[in-house]
Amino acid sequence: MDYLDHLEAEAIYILREVAGQFEKPALLFSGGKDSITLVHLAKKAFRPGKFPFPLVHIDTGHNFPETITFRDSLINEIGEKLIVGYVQESIDQGKVVEQKGKNASRNSLQTVTLLDTISKHGFDACIGGARRDEEKARAKERIFSVRDEFGQWDPKRQRPELWSIFNGKINKGENVRVFPISNWTELDVWNYIKREQIALPSIYFSHEREVITRNGQLMAAAPFLNIDAEDIIERKSVRFRTVGDMTCTAAVDSTATELDDIIAEIKASTVSERGARMDDKVSEAAMEERKKQGYF
Repeated sequence: MDYLDHLEAEAIYILREVAGQFEKPALLFSGGKDSITLVHLAKKAFRPGKFPFPLVHIDTGHNFPETITFRDSLINEIGEKLIVGYVQESIDQGKVVEQKGKNASRNSLQTVTLLDTISKHGFDACIGGARRDEEKARAKERIFSVRDEFGQWDPKRQRPELWSIFNGKINKGENVRVFPISNWTELDVWNYIKREQIALPSIYFSHEREVITRNGQLMAAAPFLNIDAEDIIERKSVRFRTVGDMTCTAAVDSTATELDDIIAEIKASTVSERGARMDDKVSEAAMEERKKQGYF
């Protein structure tokens, strides 16, 4: 069996376990390559039937336009239900306070919107595309990761998962985050995308874009980046290895316009894809602290 076949089979098994063990699961969809891969795997797991869960997108209002366009096109193509939670609504309701200053970002505000969306719809399991190779806090996660009634993660409450047996038993108010591609690497995802010919948003491929250099990173020159006289706008050939809020997702210099070019770039890279995420650089334990608060 090809190693991609093995990874695919494991992910499909996990998706079916979620459908079998939980009453109201959801698939968290960011419009990035990992969540797009999950949608492709869900099609293999459940077609010709409908997905046993909706797709849920937490919209910061500062997303890449290309990502939103792709999201809407994909939903129209697959005919599945999409639920959108808006960070702007959380701001308007006074549940979160928008950051100020040059490096302000809405990324961390997503946690409150996510937890409210989970509570509103009564989701007891949320499927996501996190992988263990992305970041050291994510390497601590099990495939079924329990969150308490406040949506918080305790790294000491990890359950054993021997022989691929997953325990989805939870108390009322708790929920489980599920990571079907936890054992995949960035390179695995790209090799699978190539093999399966999965469509992606255009920002994953090299394109010309106006950018500014901030904190040593190339950031898309979006209006809500609080661009001032110190910021020099340049036009460069770039692509994005990871997709998130525009205020915290950096581009990389690239001329890779084909999948083989991207795969070659990743093989040669000495920096992980999360190295282009400004929100991970706030502190050494930034991701773990956000996860403890309920971040995906």
